[in-house]
Amino acid sequence: MTTATAAVPAPPAPRWPVRYLLFIGGLGGLLYGIDIGIIAGALPYLEATASHAWQLSSQQLGFVVAAVLLGSVLSSLFAGLIADLIGRRGAMLLAGLLFTASIPVMALASGYTPLLLGRLLQGISGGLIGVVVPLYLAEVLSPERRGRGAAMFQLLLTIGLVLAALIGLYHAHAVDAAAEAVRSLPTAQQAQALFAVKDHAWRTIFWSCLAPGLLFCAGIFWLSESPRWLVRRGRVDDARRSLQRVLPAAQVDATLAQIQAPESTGSDGKRDPLLSRRYVVPFLLACVVLACTQATGINSVLAYAVNILNQAGLSGSVANSADAGIKLLNAVMTVVALLLVDRKGRKFLLMLGSGGICVALLAAATLFFQAERGRADVQPQLQAAVSGDGLQLVLDEAQWQRLRGTLDGQGQPLQLTVSYAYGDFTNVRALRSDNLTDRELRIDRTGTVQPDSVIGAFFRTLHLNPFADPASAAQAPLRIEQARIGPVPRPAHGWAVATCILVFVAFFAVGPGVCVWLALSELMPNRIRSNGMSIALLINQFVSTTIAALFLPTVGHHGYASMFVFWAGCTLVFFLVAAFWLPETKGRSLEEIEARFARKRG
Repeated sequence: MTTATAAVPAPPAPRWPVRYLLFIGGLGGLLYGIDIGIIAGALPYLEATASHAWQLSSQQLGFVVAAVLLGSVLSSLFAGLIADLIGRRGAMLLAGLLFTASIPVMALASGYTPLLLGRLLQGISGGLIGVVVPLYLAEVLSPERRGRGAAMFQLLLTIGLVLAALIGLYHAHAVDAAAEAVRSLPTAQQAQALFAVKDHAWRTIFWSCLAPGLLFCAGIFWLSESPRWLVRRGRVDDARRSLQRVLPAAQVDATLAQIQAPESTGSDGKRDPLLSRRYVVPFLLACVVLACTQATGINSVLAYAVNILNQAGLSGSVANSADAGIKLLNAVMTVVALLLVDRKGRKFLLMLGSGGICVALLAAATLFFQAERGRADVQPQLQAAVSGDGLQLVLDEAQWQRLRGTLDGQGQPLQLTVSYAYGDFTNVRALRSDNLTDRELRIDRTGTVQPDSVIGAFFRTLHLNPFADPASAAQAPLRIEQARIGPVPRPAHGWAVATCILVFVAFFAVGPGVCVWLALSELMPNRIRSNGMSIALLINQFVSTTIAALFLPTVGHHGYASMFVFWAGCTLVFFLVAAFWLPETKGRSLEEIEARFARKRG
């Protein structure tokens, strides 16, 4: 009888509460993805209508695009503090409310200020979601389901990117259909009708994001608070009830005791300082993992995929189709990661992912090196054509042939890449002979030298100069720094590069794409988890922004091969960190992970 009784399996964990929790956490990822991707579809119509109706400058439009990043950075700094003050559930609700409020502010905007405010609110909500939702999932889910929670967050994030792209694509077709419908009208009426259609398009694109925001806010009311946050507040009974919703009854008391026992004390019972090795080592490890994740170049590859594929030899429409395929593959492979992360473990997937990424990046670098090494230097010719403070060069067939000189590849289209500067202000132009819009190379000061932003002017009053100085550039001559011309690679070369990018995205989705959120939440000790996650995510965003800002100047000066080699080098560092320093956290509670680092301090 005793043996028979012992063989009875323990009651399973409650299924529906856990599934509901994963669903709401995934919705947070969906909002994060929409935050990032929705402006791409709205921007062409916003630029075509609002820029004229409100007299917006290109700099103001740039601020509208970048406002989400600024808001995300600002909220990342304080997300951990907010999560500690009002709880993980309260911080998630605040993020959802800010996201929901941003939609009507943007969609009903009648000027630059409300539009910018709405984008800032959207960015603030994204920064909160990026910290608080992975934090909540890590603290609520059991070790066996924690990987699945992070994978759901990443999966819905990628679906959010795809959804944003599909919304933009739907409205692009609607605008094209409207343009055909009004073609028979007089010119003035055509312009008026198209203006109304495009104005309605960007507003509707923003309105379409309202439903998931409302669903996320409503769903949070049926979630329980994080048991670890409740224990830190002395609400042990509430913590027990929270654990009962996600754990088998037999595990609740043991897990609660484990949460209470190691609360920020060392082996001698004294409270450890925040800068003790027990906290610094896992914190730094998490920061390195997040920095390396962005240093793979993933965000730049996704953002500039069409540019990369155009340079590789694919035409515009084909490159756009390949770009859509890349984003869909990202979502599909995240489903694969969802199935593997709790079976194979974080360390294995990070090693597999970073290793595959490194090989794919080196292959793409090799392909670009082969395509770029035969280009001719035409900088002297273009510099000689500079007149006054600008350059205006008609690129007709005869001019392309003069620039081609004795290059091989007669009959192939040509591409010209020009890097130029006025003082410290630099820019890059890429033109193709088979592109009907690239019939003239025009460079002038007004299109390159931008006036000081508020931030730049502030730093200049402190006699610091982190940004280019428009005053010194106002009289600086036009300097053609580099100009290279060569045949456009053949489509087969473009598809080979596209294949490398597809492999890169597939390995990223299976490895770093999911495991980065786990590293962010699992490696942080309980006492510093919320604030540590804020700092680590801030580092993540800083690296991503820096690489994105340097992408065009780097490929303009040194070619695409150099950028891919740099990313491959960073990914190799990622592989070594995962192989030799990252502990396996699969199946371990957060307290067990923290105790592992505590045993190694000294």
